[in-house]
Amino acid sequence: MTLTFNELRKIKDRLPHGSIRKIATNLKMSEETVRNYFGGANYSKGEAVGIHFGQGPDGGIVIIDDTTILDMAIKMTKEKQGQN
Repeated sequence: MTLTFNELRKIKDRLPHGSIRKIATNLKMSEETVRNYFGGANYSKGEAVGIHFGQGPDGGIVIIDDTTILDMAIKMTKEKQGQN
């Protein structure tokens, strides 16, 4: 899957409070790894997981090999929208 960095950040920004922790717990990974997925860069406490960043328009291009975290985030944002 390919999207822009700004699109990825918009998804992260729409997440309900506590979602990063919930995703990390469900996938048995550190919260920093989930944050790195959304553009963070704390690799001393987290890892890089199936995502590649490159230069390009709208903040750059993001190529995602494994959409598991993204899929969970999109589901959580849709659930949040349904509650509003």
